[in-house]
Amino acid sequence: MISVEDALRRVLALASPVGTETVALRNAAGRVLAADAVARRDQPPFAASAMDGYAICGDTPPAAGAGLRILGEAAAGRRFAGRVGPGEAVRILTGAPMPEGADRIVIQEDADRQGDRLLPRAWPEAGANLRPACGDFQAGFRVAAPRRLGPADVALLAAMNLPELTVFRRPVVALFATGDELVMPGEDPGPDQIVASNSFALKALAEAEGAEVRMLPIARDTAGSLRAAFALAEGADVIVTSGGASVGDHDLVAPVAAELGMERAFYKVAMRPGKPLMAGRLGPAVMLGLPGNPVSAVVTAMLFLVPLLRALQGLPADHPQRLRARLGAAVGANGPRAHYMRATLRHAGRGLPEIMPVASQDSSLLRLLAEADALLVRPVGDGPRPAGDEVDYLPLRS
Repeated sequence: MISVEDALRRVLALASPVGTETVALRNAAGRVLAADAVARRDQPPFAASAMDGYAICGDTPPAAGAGLRILGEAAAGRRFAGRVGPGEAVRILTGAPMPEGADRIVIQEDADRQGDRLLPRAWPEAGANLRPACGDFQAGFRVAAPRRLGPADVALLAAMNLPELTVFRRPVVALFATGDELVMPGEDPGPDQIVASNSFALKALAEAEGAEVRMLPIARDTAGSLRAAFALAEGADVIVTSGGASVGDHDLVAPVAAELGMERAFYKVAMRPGKPLMAGRLGPAVMLGLPGNPVSAVVTAMLFLVPLLRALQGLPADHPQRLRARLGAAVGANGPRAHYMRATLRHAGRGLPEIMPVASQDSSLLRLLAEADALLVRPVGDGPRPAGDEVDYLPLRS
C-alpha cells in the first residue's frame, strides 16, 4: 500500500490540461479561464455621480441667500452638454456623467431648491460623492488565468467589454458502477439486490468541479459486460468505476482494464475508507477504480477525483484544504492507515468549532454520511487524543 500523499502525486502525474475553447460570456460561469482576459475600456469611462444631487464646482460657497443658478440636468446615459462655472449647478442623477467644470456633488438632502436657484445647506469637498474615471480599472487591466469564474468574475468581465472568453474545455468523465447486486433507482430490486447510489454522488461531485459527465449503465460481474462498459466510455478524459476493484472472485475491473491496455499507476492506498483504490492510464484517459462501498467511493472521489479534475482544467491541484477544530470527545489511537472519519461540527461562539465523530464509521452507511458536516482526518499512527485537542478536518458542506 502507498500513502494518500503518494497516491495523489501519482494521480496528478497522469493529468495534463485538456484543450481550450471559446464560449460566450453568458455561458462562462463555472468555467476556468484559460487565457488572460484584458479590459477593452476604462471603468468607469467617465467621472460619474455617485448620488442624486447637484454638480457644482469650487471651494467657495455662495454668499448667504445668494444660491446657485441651476443650468439643467444630467441623467444616466444623457450628459449635460454645457459647462458648470462658479455660482452655477446642474441637477444630476446617480450614474450620470459629471458636467465639464464640475468637481463635486452636493447631495439633494443637503440643499434646497427654489425654482432655478439652489441653496446648499452644506458645501462638500472636492471629489465628494462622485466616482472618478478609471476608479475601478483601466483599459488593459487583466484577469489572470487560470481562474474559475464565479458570478462576480462574470460581472467584471462584462464591464471589461468582453463578449467571449477562452476557457478550458470541460473534462469529460465517463462513470459506471459495477455489480450484479445493483439496480437503478426506481427499479424493483430482487431479493438479493440493492439500489445503486455511487454514480449519482460521483456525478454530482464531478459536475461541481466543472466536468461533463456521462453516466453509463451498470456493468455486471462478467468480463463481457465490463468490456462493453469500457467501450461506451471511449472518448472520455477520465473513466471512473465504482466497485469490482478489490481481489474477490467477482472483482474483475482490474484484470479487464489490464487486458484492454491499462497502465497501472498504483493499487491500494493506506487509508480508511477507500483502501482498494486503483489508478492508471487507459489509452488517452485517466482511469480511477474506486471502491464500491458508498462512503469509500465518496471519500476517495473527494481526495483524488476532485484534484484530478482541477488539474485537467489548469488549476492548482492538491488535497482539499484542511481546517482545524477541537475534539468534542476523546478518540483512540489510529492504526497504519490514514482515517477519514465522518463527523459533525458544532459552532459555539468564537474560536474553533467542536468536532464529534459519528457513532459508526461503517463505510456502507449513507445516512450518516449525509448527516455529517466533516471528515475528521486521523494521520497514520496518530496516538490517542483527549477531548479538546486540535485536529484537522475536511468540510463536507459549504
